[in-house]
Amino acid sequence: MTLLLMAAGNGSRYGKLKQFDDLGPHHEFLMEFSIFDAIKYGFTHIVAITKKDKVAFLQEHLAKRLPSNVKLDVLAQEISDVPKGTSYTTERLKPWGTAHAVWTARNVITGPFAVLNADDFYGSLAFKNAAKIMQASTANTYALISYTLKDTLSTHGSVSRGVCKINNGILTKVEERLKLEKQGEKIVDTNTGIEFTGNEEVSMNFWVCDTSIFSTIEQAFKLFLQDEEKIKSSEVFLPFIIQEMISNQKLNVPVVNSKSNWFGVTYAEDRAMAVSKLAEMTNNGEYPYNLWNIN
Repeated sequence: MTLLLMAAGNGSRYGKLKQFDDLGPHHEFLMEFSIFDAIKYGFTHIVAITKKDKVAFLQEHLAKRLPSNVKLDVLAQEISDVPKGTSYTTERLKPWGTAHAVWTARNVITGPFAVLNADDFYGSLAFKNAAKIMQASTANTYALISYTLKDTLSTHGSVSRGVCKINNGILTKVEERLKLEKQGEKIVDTNTGIEFTGNEEVSMNFWVCDTSIFSTIEQAFKLFLQDEEKIKSSEVFLPFIIQEMISNQKLNVPVVNSKSNWFGVTYAEDRAMAVSKLAEMTNNGEYPYNLWNIN
């Protein structure tokens, strides 16, 4: 089983590259806790997608830590990596988005894989649930490991969340809400005024995917590159690709609650909370003080 970590973000609201912030008790990155949990439940291949100038650093950092039976690939998400036969002339500075990050791994992943953000903490049971799905998988198996909305907010500002529409346990749609914040007992999308109870299932970008997604991303990316306005600053998002597969290919995507606590570092002020939670879990014995037994 393969774990794909998306670690090429810019961290604009955080103020620095949060995927490389040493938040753990032994100076671990958040992604190291995800890798540790994944290996615990039988993942044997780690793929990390990052910026070109961080590839050598991350390759060396993780290679010194992972067990010898775990394969590691660290790849660069590059703006120049576009489908054969396509091109663009509009100036582009930022990455193409999360779907493109996944597509970057098309040549190193050959079976079912889980994909998630490198700068989020997902919890051990989330990986147990993902592994169970993948171990029972047949061709074209997809799933979303979900979280409960009220457990994914920040006290330091609004957050963007994909709120799930579900029918009999199957995902029908992910609706992006870009400015969710808690207001008293309510959670409100301040862009639209829509209120939520907090018990809704949301996507935190933890997906189980099949390699069939690579061809779908490529076709969508080709269409994207034909639109000069989109090329300037838009992105190709992974949830939109899966939504397209649900609509056009009649794909079934079960939604499985993670049964875990999520947290992230959207804002610089979230850092202290993350450090405290990781220390608490370590003190409670959920993780060893030194994840990898290195100095």
